[in-house]
Amino acid sequence: MIIWKKKLDEKLIFQTIDVPSGSKFLTAAMQGENLCLWILCDKNAPTTRREIAIYATGELLDNDPGEYISTFQLEGGDFIYHVFDVK
Repeated sequence: MIIWKKKLDEKLIFQTIDVPSGSKFLTAAMQGENLCLWILCDKNAPTTRREIAIYATGELLDNDPGEYISTFQLEGGDFIYHVFDVK
């Protein structure tokens, strides 16, 4: 097992990333100017695609937005976003 970091685009509500199958999303946070997602995975597992959703506080969500990963802030806390693994 290994922990990988993937950069996400905080401006997109939905985005698809390639990760090893069976990966577990640990957290998402800003690192400098980049939104990053840390992933616990088996780097030798076959690759699969996973969809990530990012919603702002107060934004309407789907009835089931997916599994919660983490919350992050932009602009010194003026904007709060929540990251989900869409199932």
